[in-house]
Amino acid sequence: MDAVEAEFVEFARTIEPGLRVALVAAHGVERGREVTNDALVYAWSHWERVRSLDNPGGFLFRVGQRKARRRRLTPRIPWEGAANDGNPWVEPRLSQALKALSPRQRQVVILIESYEWTQREVAELLGIGLSSVQTHLERGLERLRAALRVSDHG
Repeated sequence: MDAVEAEFVEFARTIEPGLRVALVAAHGVERGREVTNDALVYAWSHWERVRSLDNPGGFLFRVGQRKARRRRLTPRIPWEGAANDGNPWVEPRLSQALKALSPRQRQVVILIESYEWTQREVAELLGIGLSSVQTHLERGLERLRAALRVSDHG
């Protein structure tokens, strides 16, 4: 291990516990641990910049916060096989209602509503405009509400 690696390892060993506690408190155990690791990977990738900061721990906390807001790795609302997984809070008809959407509507609705992507991120991923994302989202949610017989007012 060279001197730069040794310096980073010591930094990570020192900063990780406090960073993890702060991010777990903000985002829950699983997500907090994920984004702590993401922040430390960022720190290693940008070590020259991070090592020169006055408050690298605070900076990495903000990196973790951004990573946590970016997108979820697991869906917030399970939908595939939801009727069979024993979760009483999941509408049993949700899976079928999602399958009845057009493929584009389903992609947009799931990425935004379940994985918490932004409309801009979805537009970039799918190579379509923001207005198209908005249209697919509105139409998809409208069709879901109709299929599940719910209103957007509770």
